[in-house]
Amino acid sequence: MERRVHILVSGRVQGVWFRGSTVKVAGALGLVGWVRNLPDGRVEILAQGPVSKIDEFIAWCRIGPPRASVEKVAVHEEPPGAEFFSFALRRP
Repeated sequence: MERRVHILVSGRVQGVWFRGSTVKVAGALGLVGWVRNLPDGRVEILAQGPVSKIDEFIAWCRIGPPRASVEKVAVHEEPPGAEFFSFALRRP
Protein backbone atom coordinates (compact mmCIF):
# COMPACT_ATOMS: atom_id res chain seq x y z
CA MET A 1 0.00 0.00 0.00
CA GLU A 2 1.33 3.43 -0.99
CA ARG A 3 1.34 6.53 1.19
CA ARG A 4 2.11 10.13 0.17
CA VAL A 5 3.09 12.84 2.62
CA HIS A 6 3.83 16.54 2.33
CA ILE A 7 6.39 17.45 4.99
CA LEU A 8 7.58 20.84 6.27
CA VAL A 9 10.74 20.78 8.38
CA SER A 10 11.66 23.77 10.56
CA GLY A 11 14.82 24.61 12.48
CA ARG A 12 18.41 24.87 11.29
CA VAL A 13 17.74 22.87 8.14
CA GLN A 14 19.23 24.99 5.36
CA GLY A 15 22.95 25.12 4.69
CA VAL A 16 23.52 21.85 6.57
CA TRP A 17 23.15 19.40 3.67
CA PHE A 18 19.54 18.56 4.59
CA ARG A 19 18.29 18.42 0.99
CA GLY A 20 21.18 16.30 -0.26
CA SER A 21 20.81 13.91 2.65
CA THR A 22 17.06 13.76 2.07
CA VAL A 23 17.58 12.68 -1.53
CA LYS A 24 20.05 10.01 -0.43
CA VAL A 25 17.84 8.63 2.37
CA ALA A 26 14.66 8.71 0.28
CA GLY A 27 16.42 6.97 -2.60
CA ALA A 28 17.78 4.25 -0.30
CA LEU A 29 14.23 3.67 0.98
CA GLY A 30 12.84 3.46 -2.56
CA LEU A 31 10.69 6.59 -2.23
CA VAL A 32 9.72 9.00 -4.99
CA GLY A 33 9.07 12.74 -4.80
CA TRP A 34 11.10 15.89 -4.22
CA VAL A 35 12.70 18.21 -1.68
CA ARG A 36 13.36 21.96 -1.78
CA ASN A 37 14.34 24.90 0.41
CA LEU A 38 11.70 27.52 1.13
CA PRO A 39 12.47 31.25 1.39
CA ASP A 40 11.36 31.26 5.05
CA GLY A 41 14.15 28.83 6.06
CA ARG A 42 12.10 25.63 6.12
CA VAL A 43 12.61 22.55 3.95
CA GLU A 44 9.60 21.23 2.02
CA ILE A 45 9.34 17.57 1.03
CA LEU A 46 6.84 15.52 -0.95
CA ALA A 47 7.45 11.80 -0.53
CA GLN A 48 5.60 8.70 -1.65
CA GLY A 49 6.21 5.00 -1.15
CA PRO A 50 5.33 1.97 0.96
CA VAL A 51 3.73 2.84 4.29
CA SER A 52 6.55 1.32 6.38
CA LYS A 53 9.21 3.16 4.38
CA ILE A 54 7.37 6.49 4.70
CA ASP A 55 7.18 5.95 8.47
CA GLU A 56 10.94 5.31 8.53
CA PHE A 57 11.54 8.41 6.38
CA ILE A 58 9.46 10.66 8.66
CA ALA A 59 11.44 9.38 11.65
CA TRP A 60 14.66 10.34 9.84
CA CYS A 61 13.25 13.82 9.03
CA ARG A 62 12.73 14.42 12.75
CA ILE A 63 16.51 14.05 13.21
CA GLY A 64 18.01 15.02 9.83
CA PRO A 65 21.69 14.99 8.94
CA PRO A 66 24.36 15.55 11.63
CA ARG A 67 24.66 19.35 11.23
CA ALA A 68 20.90 19.97 11.26
CA SER A 69 18.87 21.00 14.27
CA VAL A 70 15.27 20.03 13.59
CA GLU A 71 12.72 21.90 15.68
CA LYS A 72 9.43 20.89 14.06
CA VAL A 73 8.19 18.44 11.44
CA ALA A 74 4.67 18.96 10.09
CA VAL A 75 3.29 16.00 8.13
CA HIS A 76 0.20 16.24 5.93
CA GLU A 77 -1.29 13.23 4.17
CA GLU A 78 -2.09 13.46 0.45
CA PRO A 79 -3.62 10.98 -1.96
CA PRO A 80 -0.93 8.93 -3.78
CA GLY A 81 -0.20 9.82 -7.40
CA ALA A 82 1.78 8.40 -10.29
CA GLU A 83 3.72 11.41 -11.60
CA PHE A 84 7.09 10.66 -9.97
CA PHE A 85 9.65 8.02 -10.89
CA SER A 86 12.51 9.03 -8.59
CA PHE A 87 13.37 11.38 -5.73
CA ALA A 88 15.00 14.67 -6.72
CA LEU A 89 16.01 18.16 -5.67
CA ARG A 90 13.52 20.81 -6.68
CA ARG A 91 14.27 24.50 -6.98
CA PRO A 92 12.23 27.00 -4.91
